[in-house]
Amino acid sequence: MRLALSCCLLSLAAGCGNPSFLVTPVSNAYELQKVVVAPGSKSDKVAIVEVEGDLLDQRAGGLFQAGENPLSLFAQELDQIADDDSVKAVVLRVNSPGGSVTTSDTMYDVLLRFRAKTHKPVVAAAMEVDASGAYYVSCAADRIVVSPTSIVGSIGVIFESFNIETTLDRIGVEVNAIKSAPLKDMGSPYKHLTPQARQVMQDMVDEYYGRFKNVVATSRGIKDSAALDAVTDGRVFSGDRAVALGLADQTGRLDDAIDLARKLANVPAGEVIMYKRPYGYSGSIYAEMPMPTPKSNDMSLKLPMSDWLPSGFYYLWQP
Repeated sequence: MRLALSCCLLSLAAGCGNPSFLVTPVSNAYELQKVVVAPGSKSDKVAIVEVEGDLLDQRAGGLFQAGENPLSLFAQELDQIADDDSVKAVVLRVNSPGGSVTTSDTMYDVLLRFRAKTHKPVVAAAMEVDASGAYYVSCAADRIVVSPTSIVGSIGVIFESFNIETTLDRIGVEVNAIKSAPLKDMGSPYKHLTPQARQVMQDMVDEYYGRFKNVVATSRGIKDSAALDAVTDGRVFSGDRAVALGLADQTGRLDDAIDLARKLANVPAGEVIMYKRPYGYSGSIYAEMPMPTPKSNDMSLKLPMSDWLPSGFYYLWQP
């Protein structure tokens, strides 16, 4: 985008042409349009719902991009599916490292309520990554299908902070906080984490971790505590290994997940649809899939604040 914009400005400066922008009026940018991505019976449909990118309750996007709030879009799509009697089943197309604790838990709850209300089967289909908060959401599905090479797991909680108090002291900068109680500024980058503050944060991490473990144990039927501890220690697994450990039901591709959804809904010939904003779609079930979320940290310098995530507790895989 930056390169294209720079080229445009250079062309204008050099008098090499008259670049133009196409502005297309849309009657209601908040409406979702039903788009067919695989043919089949029009009376019986399977809807693909995306669970992709960082799961945060905030709008994403950049220059000239409308952006979406993942939680809002997820809820809107499920509401529309719930009101559409022709949609008999749902496939979650998952490619996400997770996100905030609250957004992940809310999406999980929204999906559970959808299933209870509609009784429409839901199949989660892992693509590149189905980790942490994204896996938390997948646990609300009836079945989980993973690619043999999918990255699955990272079950746990993380809270990260950084401290620059020593650095500020060295350059003569003093930070003063007028606060109502000693723990009001715990986690601040301007002071060292005290043992008391660390324990408070650890207690919260443990609480959210226990919630995650309970979701996994309940949804996946893992009753043995040792087996549960083994799959919830934060590590990731291949898709094949995830199936062997009980974190997923079978290996397969997106087509296999769609076929499973059709089977569960008893609609073997159902067409496949997605919901898209106007002028935001190109046509197949793999359309608009982002580049794999995991990034190599080789040959790069990452500052603590470089990922631009809001402060908080996360069900998030951060390789």
